[in-house]
Amino acid sequence: MYLVRICENPGIIQGKVAEMIKVDRTTAARSIKKLKMNGFIEKKEDEYNKKIKKLYPTEKGKKVFPFIKRENDHSNSVALEGLSEVEIETIFDLLLYFGRFTKTSRNWL
Repeated sequence: MYLVRICENPGIIQGKVAEMIKVDRTTAARSIKKLKMNGFIEKKEDEYNKKIKKLYPTEKGKKVFPFIKRENDHSNSVALEGLSEVEIETIFDLLLYFGRFTKTSRNWL
């Protein structure tokens, strides 16, 4: 999912990727480091603020992106197969609700 988000949002910063995928920054940093080491992405300094590192897919990353995206879309369609639009919307609403709930409550289990 990291590579998908970076390909969909070239120039995104690492913190925003973590936020989009709903993982902590340390987990995101580890995964992004692996993508960089394997040549799927590159980091470039921001033109105006050298402390900001923007993430871009390399040619290798762009090449595998359609395959990863297609597999992700297929997994989603299989998981939601047979559900009505209303049921799918309800599931997403509940996921958003529980996502917010778990962020604000340390004792959710």
